[in-house]
Amino acid sequence: MRPTTPQLTISRLFDAPRKLVYRAFTEPEHLAAWWGPIGNSLPRDEIEFDVRPGGFQRWTEVNAADPGLRVHVRIDLTDVVDGELIDGVMRVSGRLQQGVVPFATRLRIEFHDDADGRTRLEIRQWLPEHLARPSEEGWRQAITKLDANLANVQLTTER
Repeated sequence: MRPTTPQLTISRLFDAPRKLVYRAFTEPEHLAAWWGPIGNSLPRDEIEFDVRPGGFQRWTEVNAADPGLRVHVRIDLTDVVDGELIDGVMRVSGRLQQGVVPFATRLRIEFHDDADGRTRLEIRQWLPEHLARPSEEGWRQAITKLDANLANVQLTTER
């Protein structure tokens, strides 16, 4: 039975406008710059997005320590509100780390305006219970990379 409450809830404040934070999740070149744990990468030619209700996001994540570990991620988008919401079913497959079998999870990402032009990001994920803790660590590392990437993008656009 599917849980009614998410096993993973993350709230993070970014010193960047909501439009930019949303683009980091919805444009392939932006996602490739920060997604995944530190060191992992997303080959640009293995990213495909159709961001709309009924659309999808698909990419491959390559493990830094073992490039043979190639995680295939596909999100079937059920609800998208430009600049505000991404909601869908994330399917994870491929050659995964030992002990992890392919799985599906609901993922909901909300983008909210905050004071002084900042953005509050709310992530909720309904995961198999044994994956909640490793997923939280993966998100922590990815969000650290996202924060640095947003700062770099803002510096580049301000010049």
